[in-house]
Amino acid sequence: MTTQPSLSSFQVSENVSHMKASSTLAAMQAAEAMRAAGVDVVDLGPGEPDFDTPQNIKDAASEAMRAGKTKYTPAAGTRELQQAIIGFYHREFHANYERSEVAATSGGKQAIFNAVVSLINPNDEVLIPKPYWVSFPEIVAFASGKSIFIETEENDFVLTADMVRRAITPRTKLIILNSPGNPSGRVIPPAEFLQIMEIVAERDLYAISDECYLRFVYPPATVFSAASLRPELRRHLCIAGSFSKTYAMTGWRVGYSLANSEWTRAMLKVQSHSTSNVTSISQAAAAEAFNGPQDSVAMMLAEYTRRREWLLQALNEIPGLRCPQPEGAFYAFPEVRGCLKGKLKTSGDFVNELLENEKTVVTDGAGFGAEGFMRISYATSLDRLEEGVKRIRRVAERA
Repeated sequence: MTTQPSLSSFQVSENVSHMKASSTLAAMQAAEAMRAAGVDVVDLGPGEPDFDTPQNIKDAASEAMRAGKTKYTPAAGTRELQQAIIGFYHREFHANYERSEVAATSGGKQAIFNAVVSLINPNDEVLIPKPYWVSFPEIVAFASGKSIFIETEENDFVLTADMVRRAITPRTKLIILNSPGNPSGRVIPPAEFLQIMEIVAERDLYAISDECYLRFVYPPATVFSAASLRPELRRHLCIAGSFSKTYAMTGWRVGYSLANSEWTRAMLKVQSHSTSNVTSISQAAAAEAFNGPQDSVAMMLAEYTRRREWLLQALNEIPGLRCPQPEGAFYAFPEVRGCLKGKLKTSGDFVNELLENEKTVVTDGAGFGAEGFMRISYATSLDRLEEGVKRIRRVAERA
């Protein structure tokens, strides 16, 4: 009788063993488990719009299926989608891209993954401003690179060119920029972004600009894409974009990258041996998203604006909390250090107390490299936000 090997003998690869599980997915799973148990959970964890995908986009997908567009496509995407992306950036930002510089990806995350693993060699340094999206350092770890974190709390989480300049070493190869930022919602001013990219170009480095929240910006801040920069700066740049947030298409899994043709070819090598092409039907829907009416974007932004205004005031009225004003995305990132007393020693303790005793899900800031903070998503209804704030207040007052 053959003895099967124990699962305990299985050993993951070294680069995967260095990766951490996603704290945002953990929050989502906690909320799902409570809902399944019939608990009245207030879920302020998801980075996902609570709106439905606009009807014209769904109609475009249905038409694509009826027309038989259900086959493989080129790894870089259909001509239709590539042209839609090129057209959007030309209309909105007066930027000119060629098809050889455009690739469709399975969400913005794959664009970032492709860009990092196609560029980074073992022990190359990657600058990552704090707080960061949880996947940034884990993708760098997978590529055997070394994450070098830039502290930005002194400036309420807004990155500056001086911070970047001070962080560069002879081993630096890449910086990952995220504006509007997840989790902070902060926006790098366009003039500051330009200075950062001038430093990148001057030092012959590279940058990834994660623009997944591109259109969700609140006045007086303005929508800005790194695509609008001078061509000599863009040679050092990869833009990672997504349809998920702007068009409430999280489940469609479609995004894109914009980079010089050489970098794009390298990224497509990676993609051709991993996922190959994005779902053909999702590509048809994404092309319609960029080519069709944009009313839904304005509607979502107006609703996020209303929720944001209410939430920021409510959070700052809770004793012990302090919440800087985010200029973009749909997150608040309050500091909870004023509530850390007694049995609550860390932001993780605060978040767990909120989960266990108030059945409310938020995400611990430590997962984003910012101990002492928590991320609250306002991509949910105002009545749920109101109930959530009541529960947060109760935890803060018990501390």
